[in-house]
This record gives sequence, structure tokens and C-alpha cells, in this order.
Amino acid sequence: MLPGSLQRHEPGCYAVIFTSARGGAHADDGYEEAAARMFELAARQPGFLGVDSAREGVGITVAYFADTASIDAWRQNAEHQEVQRRGRAEWYSRFTVHVARVERSYDFERSGSSS
Repeated sequence: MLPGSLQRHEPGCYAVIFTSARGGAHADDGYEEAAARMFELAARQPGFLGVDSAREGVGITVAYFADTASIDAWRQNAEHQEVQRRGRAEWYSRFTVHVARVERSYDFERSGSSS
């Protein structure tokens, strides 16, 4: 499972929202390792700001980028493209990708909470 940043991102950045449903004969074959590697690789990508991810039935991963050029560079990364190919062939029964500009951002943390 990808770590979640639970970090507020400033308006003007971009969010790439990836929702997915796993399925198929090879749905678990190497998936966790590939997901961890993609997080590690994305974290080194210029313009990458952070990620939030959850999986309970439907997977939702939101990756934040400084600009659309950073998103395009990530999309064109050769290792990322290979994992996308495997995702289509082995891991996902369906997925959607949305790219959105962050217009507002706010957060909440209960005082005294430990996280």
C-alpha cells in the first residue's frame, strides 16, 4: 500500500486522481511491489509534491504535481509506462484517471491527536 501524506497542497497545483478496480487471474502478482516502486520513483520526479492513497474495494490514489509539464514527464517515464502496461494486462479490471487543478485546500487536525 502506498503511504498517504495527508498533507495540504497549495492552490494552483494539480491533482492526478487514479481510481481502480483490481481483477483478473494475476491481480496480486507483483502488484504491491510495483506500487511501492512507483511511489519511490514518483517521489524523485521533478514537480512531484506528494500522494494520498487508499484501497478498500476501489483503489484511489491522488498524486499532486506542481504543473502539467511535471504530470506529462511522469506519464512518459519509461518504467511508469511499463507498469501501466502490466496494470492493463494483469492487475486492473478497470480504472479512471482525472487531472484537476487544486482551487482550494484546507485541513483539520484534532489537537492532541497522534499520527
